Amino acid sequence: MVNASRIDADWSWIEARHAALPDRNTVTIANRSEALAAVAVQGPRVAGFIDGCFPGASRGGAPVQSVSELAKNQIGCFRFGGNEAWIGRTGYTGEDGFEVIAAADMIEPIWTRLLANGHAACLQPCGLGARDTLRTEMCYPLYGHELGEDITPIEAGVGFFVATEKAAFTGREVLTQQKTNGAPRRSIAFVMAEKSAPPRPHYPVALPVGGGEAIGEVTSGTQSPSLNQGIGLALVKAGSAKAGDEIVVEIRGRRFKATVVKKPIYRSSAS
Repeated sequence: MVNASRIDADWSWIEARHAALPDRNTVTIANRSEALAAVAVQGPRVAGFIDGCFPGASRGGAPVQSVSELAKNQIGCFRFGGNEAWIGRTGYTGEDGFEVIAAADMIEPIWTRLLANGHAACLQPCGLGARDTLRTEMCYPLYGHELGEDITPIEAGVGFFVATEKAAFTGREVLTQQKTNGAPRRSIAFVMAEKSAPPRPHYPVALPVGGGEAIGEVTSGTQSPSLNQGIGLALVKAGSAKAGDEIVVEIRGRRFKATVVKKPIYRSSAS
């Protein structure tokens, strides 16, 4: 399952790789983006009511007796009415939760059932804007912001996902070099130290001394609902700023102070 903005580009890449296979006639690929849809249900109370939406044991994937028995990042196939839905204990908010993938025409009844069963747990609908604030609080990278064709996972701070000891793969040489010698840029997290409009992507980031040397730019920025202050992620020159340092962010032509912090930006009392 790919980022929606990357469907065409990623599918073209997959088709090219498939065409290059010597035994491609034994491999079938299909782009099912128009046929499937997804809904994420996130929060610490979700495990208490989701089994009522998808009763019964898994019919594929993880061999569990109920959705709530899935472990973090496990995926199972469950029944909804007379149809199948693939459910993963995954999410992009920092909370416990689940993502449901099913036929597109099933998503509306699944959405309705989830809202009804989650009413007592104060479940509320929200969109991608709300998701974006939460994933920024947790410093989860987003393609097109912290990751891209010109931003490596090492620079984005998720190098632990890159197993350079594996056999040859696309980008292995560059990623191995960056892991060994260090990347030229790195992703940092920051909180605004004074009142301002929320920071936004591409706003310049600079040092507060020495003439305000530019060191990078904001990749993600928002008003944190948990902290009630501006927060963001920025891609800056390696070694230019570390946790505790002061930086300045240019917002609408004005410079505002911010403080570099350790990731994640928001830590719940439970953690």
